Amino acid sequence: MLQEGAHGKWTVSSSDESTEEVSDNEKPSTSSLSHATQGRASTPQYPCSEARKAAHKRKASPLKFIDKGFPPERQPVEKQRHGQEGSGWCLSSSDEEPEDKEKQVHKVTVKEEKNNSPEEHPPDFHQKNELLGNQKAEEWCGAPSETQDTWDLLNGGNPFRFFLTKVRGIEQSYNSGALHIKDILSPLFGTLLSSAQFNYCIDVEWLVKQYPQEFRKKPLLIVHGEKRESKAELLAQARPYENISFCQAKLDIAFGTHHTKMMLLLYEEGLRVVIHTSNLISEDWHQKTQGIWISPLYPRLPQGATDSAGESETNFKSDLISYLAAYNSPALKEWIDNIQEHDLSETRVYLLGSTPGRYQGIDKEKWGHLRLRKLLREGSSSVAAQESWPVVGQFSSIGSMGADESKWLCSEFQDSLVATGASGTALPKCAVPIHLVYPTVDNVRQSLEGYPAGGSLPYSLQTAQKQLWLHSYFHKWSAEVSGRSHAMPHIKTYMRPSPDFQKIAWFLVTSANLSKAAWGALEKNGTQLMIRSYELGVLFLPSAFGLDKGYFHVKGKLHSESKDPVTSFPVPYDLPPEQYGSKDRPWIWNIPYTNAPDTHGNMWVPS
Repeated sequence: MLQEGAHGKWTVSSSDESTEEVSDNEKPSTSSLSHATQGRASTPQYPCSEARKAAHKRKASPLKFIDKGFPPERQPVEKQRHGQEGSGWCLSSSDEEPEDKEKQVHKVTVKEEKNNSPEEHPPDFHQKNELLGNQKAEEWCGAPSETQDTWDLLNGGNPFRFFLTKVRGIEQSYNSGALHIKDILSPLFGTLLSSAQFNYCIDVEWLVKQYPQEFRKKPLLIVHGEKRESKAELLAQARPYENISFCQAKLDIAFGTHHTKMMLLLYEEGLRVVIHTSNLISEDWHQKTQGIWISPLYPRLPQGATDSAGESETNFKSDLISYLAAYNSPALKEWIDNIQEHDLSETRVYLLGSTPGRYQGIDKEKWGHLRLRKLLREGSSSVAAQESWPVVGQFSSIGSMGADESKWLCSEFQDSLVATGASGTALPKCAVPIHLVYPTVDNVRQSLEGYPAGGSLPYSLQTAQKQLWLHSYFHKWSAEVSGRSHAMPHIKTYMRPSPDFQKIAWFLVTSANLSKAAWGALEKNGTQLMIRSYELGVLFLPSAFGLDKGYFHVKGKLHSESKDPVTSFPVPYDLPPEQYGSKDRPWIWNIPYTNAPDTHGNMWVPS
């Protein structure tokens, strides 16, 4: 059905249903089909969101943009820049829409075609830019990084142990401090005995191939939240692998998801924990900005050690065990025992999780945004107590925030984000500036993946229309500091920077998007916190890194030979963030974009 409004004209996809409190990425599709039976253009084998399915369809059958209305000198082109080997291609800053596009009359020809039509582009361009996801990503990441490079990453000057994933198509220097999943699972990190993978969207066959050959038959537990058809599909994927077992996370509250992304890796040499933001599918490790925290190698405790042995100053061990215990699953008892038997005392981050439920009393502060509030009150300095220190939230999906900012964003959620160790009167509502970073339509259009990158930014029209007030808080995605301005973010981060954005009071990397389902919402006059989903992240506080000033300095160019102190935090995107201009619109996945081509010469028509 054709509609018109603040975002132009669009056709609403009938497959997208909006719910009040759940973010749009948290609506899994249960109608996935097998590659084997449906061929290359089918929906993915793994269960995923409707937005992801639309992106897969447009990659397999792109809609070419042929616009005879552009004057020759304004015809969008993708310039290539040849740099270091493996650097791929770079986007030209000339990839801009005409200023008066709404006044021009374009004759647009829509041509749906398969991806095997190389004549559409010169051969060199086609070779560099073909993005058939699975096959191409696997070719590129077929082997882990050089041994010495990976060893230096883990044991060199990175006290935070915070990494980004590698991105194909950016300058190679910006990948020098980054990791692919094959790096994380390589024998260099340890001699694997067994592993557990917690995730939301999982391609079992692809996942198995990321393990080194010698580890592919080691016991693997997959923790997921799939139900009914999606669960059957996931189990069917694993039938060829006798070493794979499953744990289904209980999701008893409507619209909740198992959104946590974590790896538990048991080695002959010890144990390692990895908390990250990527789904276990090829596309998420290819051309997106993703975050990873990798623990030290935890040694085994001597036999007879007490239950409290091996705890860190951040209580990471007991908090991780509590998080796993919340699943109430016998399948995780073995992993709780494994953690109990290891020394996690070298951990410097705080664990911040969400688990589904309704919590009262002291349990209210165990999960979600009230857990963040408690940690900040107990561990953060009063340096950011003044109103002038803003809050930054950056995410890839958005739930319903209510009719106005007072309903959740600038009330209970903001109260948690601005909590400090200082005592004093509460700040007025929205006295602290809030900067929300979410990609614009042009961010997506000009990205490495083009419009299909929007499949992992599933903000729907139905949700957006109900909260136009929220968009005044939005800021563009820009990541020149990490070379990732054109790698769309699937990472989620929150922080409290100083007014000049040169310092941060704390930094959080997490799976949690901007939604009540992820962070929780107060009920019963504030006496109860209701959370729908499983989420997990790690919080970096200066005090845990021996910094008594109460803040981290913000690192300059990532992976450069800068003279930043080793305790400068590598924020992965540009600060201060730039607010949307008058012509900028947030990416909304389920409306078409046909006025300008993406970096592959295509349009976006999701249905």
